[in-house]
Amino acid sequence: MSKESLNDLLRSAGNPVELLRNNQVGRYVYPTKPPEFSNWIDEQRAWTEDCILYDQTWHMDNMFIEGPDAERLLRDLGINTFNNFAVGKAKQYVPVSHDGFVIGDGILFHLEDEVYEFVGRSPAPNWLHYNAESGGYDVQITRDPRAPSITLGKPVTREQYRFQIQGPKAEQLIRKLTGGDLPDIKFFNFDTVKMAGRRLPALRHGMAGQPGLEVWGPYEEYDEVRDAILEAGEEFGIRPVGARAYSTNTIESGWIPSPLPAVYTGGKMEGYRDWLPANSLEGRGGTIAGSYVSDDIEDYYLTPYEMGYGHMVKFDHDFVGRDALESMDKESQRRKVTLAWNAEDVLKTWASLFSDEVPYKYLDLPQSVYGSASYDRVLHDGNDAGLSLFTGYTFNERTFLSLAVIDPSIDVGTEVKVVWGEPDGGTRKLSAERPHRQIEIRATVSPVPYSREAREHYAEGWRTAGRA
Repeated sequence: MSKESLNDLLRSAGNPVELLRNNQVGRYVYPTKPPEFSNWIDEQRAWTEDCILYDQTWHMDNMFIEGPDAERLLRDLGINTFNNFAVGKAKQYVPVSHDGFVIGDGILFHLEDEVYEFVGRSPAPNWLHYNAESGGYDVQITRDPRAPSITLGKPVTREQYRFQIQGPKAEQLIRKLTGGDLPDIKFFNFDTVKMAGRRLPALRHGMAGQPGLEVWGPYEEYDEVRDAILEAGEEFGIRPVGARAYSTNTIESGWIPSPLPAVYTGGKMEGYRDWLPANSLEGRGGTIAGSYVSDDIEDYYLTPYEMGYGHMVKFDHDFVGRDALESMDKESQRRKVTLAWNAEDVLKTWASLFSDEVPYKYLDLPQSVYGSASYDRVLHDGNDAGLSLFTGYTFNERTFLSLAVIDPSIDVGTEVKVVWGEPDGGTRKLSAERPHRQIEIRATVSPVPYSREAREHYAEGWRTAGRA
């Protein structure tokens, strides 16, 4: 990896907004996974009608944190409480900057005494790793970074495989795989189950409102376990999910997956930017996409309250960013919602491809995300009222949806407009076609999660905390 730091890159590039909007990077991809195993509509339907196999083996970082100071490190950097976080529990873990803005998030597992595993995108592990090294903590860090986006035929290996079994028939499949009753594991707890001829750790949770189980183990056992799940699942209509459909479950279930890491400003973050490589996701590896443009990178930062994580903020411990979060006016924070896009306006974007005029920004199916962090303007009565952050189509709802943060005074049912497409014909990043036009797409402010199944059956937590 290059010895050039993020700070070196920012000094040469000038404004970080210009750097990230024009980075010569293609789409954010889910590596090694084929686009489709059957077809993306079939795969979307399967998680609401039958059951699916999500393969999370390659696209996330795994970080192991072990040692006497492991919990202290995690406490010092996370908004979460660690009271009653015993071995066998997992949680959504969220570190923030000194100014209280989200750096990243992911799932934290308490594996053993003094041993934790974090699974998620790289910004949060990067921040944890830096502080472990610079803060005098007695911990050992082991990184298993996500697979390369482009492998060019080179072999890819990981330390672990990670599978999720989800859907209305998942319970029947899990009973078959385990040879008995559904494991008695509480939501977001994990234990071991007998499956595929071995004892596997299993996390109880759900996605898109459906029950499920997540299992993991040594990468060399990947094929045996995957084959066993698919073979047993044939009678239940199991579908492995490809890269096209994979991330679209989040627009139904309400998780904003890709906030811009709040690391580009602040004197207290200077040492971190000197440590972080220029070729990281925060540097040359990431892009900002969308119609929203500000010269101030801090306008792209999000707070935990905006992302629906407010209930996780616990002031029962000292942590980086605590003072900033305590001083924030919670009532004025933008609110997470789902926007249901107007079908007629969506069709206009595609119709423009068949005219001689410059077309509107292409609206891809099923996911319309062309940067590692997406920011589109949301207008209400002609004024900026928030940001649309993740967009895609769900066949289950027959609707284009986006996850957004908007002014808290705007009620569910209100019509707003999303500005789709970048100004001035588009940026220079590889994933934005040039030239294209912008279009204002009508959208209805809707609950989050949008999926009724998710709203009614999720355990109370970050997915349901923002519902209206």
